[in-house]
Amino acid sequence: MCVASRHTFPQSTILNLIVGSMINTSNTHKSNNIIPRHVAIVMDGNGRWAQQRGKSRMVGHRAGVNAIEKVMRAANDAGVEVLSLFAFSSENWRRPKKEVRYLMRLVSVFRSQAKKLCENNIKLYVVGEMEGLSKSVREITTETLRLTQNNTGLKLVIALNYGGQWDIMQAAKRLAEQVLKKEILLDEINEDIFSKNLVTSELPPVDLFIRPSGVQRISNFFLWQVAYAELYFPDVLWPDFDENAFHQALKFFAGNERRFGKTGEQVKEESHV
Repeated sequence: MCVASRHTFPQSTILNLIVGSMINTSNTHKSNNIIPRHVAIVMDGNGRWAQQRGKSRMVGHRAGVNAIEKVMRAANDAGVEVLSLFAFSSENWRRPKKEVRYLMRLVSVFRSQAKKLCENNIKLYVVGEMEGLSKSVREITTETLRLTQNNTGLKLVIALNYGGQWDIMQAAKRLAEQVLKKEILLDEINEDIFSKNLVTSELPPVDLFIRPSGVQRISNFFLWQVAYAELYFPDVLWPDFDENAFHQALKFFAGNERRFGKTGEQVKEESHV
């Protein structure tokens, strides 16, 4: 059962705005073969959006929160199963300390928003190197994960202190330990077993990767998971990425023929079986 914490935090933070106005997160439209199960987004362009308006980068991050809310609603309405958001990369520690502190403070809202997450049947996932975060951040995320673990609606994945190279490395280390302990034979390791040792082992592979702002880079996000994803790089900056922009991304996805190594003729033949 979901029980919200008695502790409260400032409401003008990220998940409050993401979740607060959501009406219903149970999928209203069942997924079909042209709707991606898993959409991953690099939320890029907050700083440039603010700079264009003569504002601070923090103002840009705050404006980006509104885009998250809109995209979550659009993803849910379309029948997307998993929405992953790259919130803070392992490389983002190199940013100005003031900006890093601001971004870390946004995590504090997890606990105060647990009740709303439960009411909307959202299951929260947080992936990344938790040991690199402060004790308070780890405690908040752990508590919220526990409170939402039985929810069955939209899966919201927050990548926090995450790097794709780190994820692959930690999976390799886990497998090496299993081999040393003779829990698995070296020759038994394949793509499926490797995937099960990634931090996203409970989630499907990424179908659609979106990076707004026109920058055409993956930037160390879900390197293994995007192997067969469709890559979409719209020119719009993240704070301006709204429901229409998300629908355009889905249209782009639907217009691509996903072959997974096969020929177009094979795919067409199989679609008629």
